[in-house]
Amino acid sequence: MAERPAPTSELQHQLQLLSEKFAARLTQELPELASKAQLLLAADSETQLQQLRSLRDQLHKLAGAAGTFGFASIGQRARDLEQQATHWLESQRLKDQDLQAFIDQLQQFAAQSVQNDTAPSNPAPLRSGLKAETDTHCIYILEDEISVGENMRLTLGNFGYHAEHFSRIADFDAALQRRLPDALIIDVNLGDNEQNGLVYAAALQQRLEQPLPLLVITTKDDFATRLEAVRVGAMGYFTKPVDIPQLENRLERCFTQQQGEPYRVLIVDDDHDLASRYSLILRGANMLVEVLESPAGIFAAMSRFNPEVVLLDVNMPGCTGPELAQIIRFNDDWLRVPIIYLSAETNINRQMNALIKAGDDFVSKPISDNALVTTVFSRAQRARLLSIALSRDSLTGLLKHADIKEQVGIELERAQRSGKPASLAMLDIDLFKKVNDSYGHVAGDNVIRALANLLRQRLRRVDSLGRYGGEEFLVVLPDCTAEQAMRVLDEIRQRFAELHFIAGGSEFSVTLSAGIASTEHGAQDAGELLDRADRALYVAKHGGRNQVR
Repeated sequence: MAERPAPTSELQHQLQLLSEKFAARLTQELPELASKAQLLLAADSETQLQQLRSLRDQLHKLAGAAGTFGFASIGQRARDLEQQATHWLESQRLKDQDLQAFIDQLQQFAAQSVQNDTAPSNPAPLRSGLKAETDTHCIYILEDEISVGENMRLTLGNFGYHAEHFSRIADFDAALQRRLPDALIIDVNLGDNEQNGLVYAAALQQRLEQPLPLLVITTKDDFATRLEAVRVGAMGYFTKPVDIPQLENRLERCFTQQQGEPYRVLIVDDDHDLASRYSLILRGANMLVEVLESPAGIFAAMSRFNPEVVLLDVNMPGCTGPELAQIIRFNDDWLRVPIIYLSAETNINRQMNALIKAGDDFVSKPISDNALVTTVFSRAQRARLLSIALSRDSLTGLLKHADIKEQVGIELERAQRSGKPASLAMLDIDLFKKVNDSYGHVAGDNVIRALANLLRQRLRRVDSLGRYGGEEFLVVLPDCTAEQAMRVLDEIRQRFAELHFIAGGSEFSVTLSAGIASTEHGAQDAGELLDRADRALYVAKHGGRNQVR
C-alpha cells in the first residue's frame, strides 16, 4: 500500500526517530566489522577474498547511508575503506602487511564514537510547489484600458474563473493585500505615466513568498520584450488584440501543472532504514510512495501502483539495480517510467555502465533531502506530461475516442449496480466547417480547444470528458439525472456562445448543439446509450442548432 503525504510536524518527528535508530544500528554494526576483519588473518586465500567482498559490500552500504542520516565523517571513512577493499579485489593480490594495516584501520573505524559525529537537524523538506485545490480559480487582471480589461474579465468568467479587473497599480496592490489570487495577467504598457508592467511584475514576484503564475499581454511583438517577460517569470506572452480562449488555455495548463494528483514513486532498496527515510522525505513533498525491499516483487508493485518514477539501489543481493531495470524494460507498458539509480558508487565508468543498461539518471549517496525531491519531482513531472501527451488527444488534452467510449461502459455498469442514474451528453460545434473555411484551421483548432477548456472548468472532477472525433465531444456524467444534465449542458451552451474568437483581425462567435441520454430510461449496453445520445444530437442539429435536446 502506498504511503500518503505526511504533515510537516509528523515528518520531522519520524525523521528524528529514523536518525536515532540508525545511530543505534551503527553501535552494533561497527564492532561487527572489526570482528569480521579479524577473521581475515586466519583464512586461506580464497576465503579471504570472499570475506573481503562481504566487508566491501557492508562498507559500501554504510558509505551511502551514514551521510544521508547526517553521520558525514563515518560515511566518508567507510567510503575510503571500501575503495581500498575494491582495489585489492580487482587486483586479487593481498599482502600480509597490507592486510594487517587494513584490519587496524577497520578496528580504528569501528572504535569511532557515534556521538562524535553528530547528525545535523533535519531541514524542512522542499515542497514541490503544489497548492491546495479550490473550486474556482481567482485571476487578477492589471489592464489600464477599461474596455479590454472588462472584456477579458467577462470572458474568463464564462470559462468558470473568478476574475477581477484593475486599471491602476494602486488598486491592484490593495487587492493583493486583501487576498492573493491564483494567477496574474499584467499589461506591459500601462498608461498615466505609471511604471512598466514588467518592472512592476518583477518587484511583485520578489515580494511574494511563492511566485504566482504570470501571463503578460502587450502591443509589443519584439524579442527584447519577450526576453524581459521570461526573466520576470512569465508563463505566457500574448499580443493585442488578445485571443482570450488561447490565453485561457495557457491558464488551464498552468493550473494543471500545479495541481495534479501527487506523483507516484516506487523505491526498491534492501536497506530498510534508508528506504524509509527516502519515503518520508518524498511524502513530505506531497508524493505517494511505495517501498519494495525485495526485487522479486517488482511485477506486482509496478502493476498495482503504476509508478511514475522508480528509484533503484544499484547494489542489492541476488539482483543488481541495472539487472532489475532491464527486467522492468522487458514490459512495453513500463518503457516510459523513468528509472533513477541511487548508489554510493562514485566510479564514473560504473555509473555510465549502469545507465547504458536501462536507467535514466544516477544519483550518488549520500544525497541531500532537497536534491532528492528536486531530482524525483523533475523526472516525475516530465513523465506525467509525456504520459498525458501519449494517452490524451493532443489538441484538447481530453480522453481519446476509444477511452471515452470505454468510460461509458464503466459508468453504465456502475449505475446498474448502485441504482443511481448516469447521463451521457454528445456535443457538436455548429457549422464548424464554415469556421475552418472562413478563418482557417488554426482558428478552428482554437475553437475546439476553447470548448474543451470550458467543459473542464464547468463540469465536475468525477465527470469524464472526451473528444469523440473532429468537432464532436462526449461527456459522461455519473450520479446525474437527465434533467440535471440538461441544465448543466444548457448553461455551457450559453457560455460557449458568449465567447469571442479572433482570427486575421476579425472577431467571431460559435454555437454548439448537444444531445443527452440517461440510464433512467433503461439501457442494456453502452452502445444503446451512445445511440440515444447521438439521435438526440441529430434532433438538436436539425431543429435549428444552438440547443440541447
